[in-house]
Amino acid sequence: MLISLIRKTVGRLILLADSLFPPEQAASIQDFSRSLTLFQFEACPFCVKVRRAMRRLGIQAELRNALPGTSAAEELIREGGKLQTPCLRIKKDDGSFQWMYESSDIIQYLETLTPH
Repeated sequence: MLISLIRKTVGRLILLADSLFPPEQAASIQDFSRSLTLFQFEACPFCVKVRRAMRRLGIQAELRNALPGTSAAEELIREGGKLQTPCLRIKKDDGSFQWMYESSDIIQYLETLTPH
């Protein structure tokens, strides 16, 4: 119970800091953004980290809130294999999907897609 309260409080503080100090916007939206979906929890620090990187890189992927009991959570478990966020769903050219977990891996992947 105490851990849950601390986690919620810290999550809200991170959201506040995220809104007060937005990262620099990228100049243009990338075409590949349409093939990306980020399954996330709004106040999860690792999800905030990925969303900030996406904004910095100019990537506007679809965001799905994967709270337990939602259709997004069910899809994440069924297709991705587990209810863990953040998770980036990448639609490949052949119509199949790749599911990528771990915020650092997701950010590293996104950085390879954008010119520096």
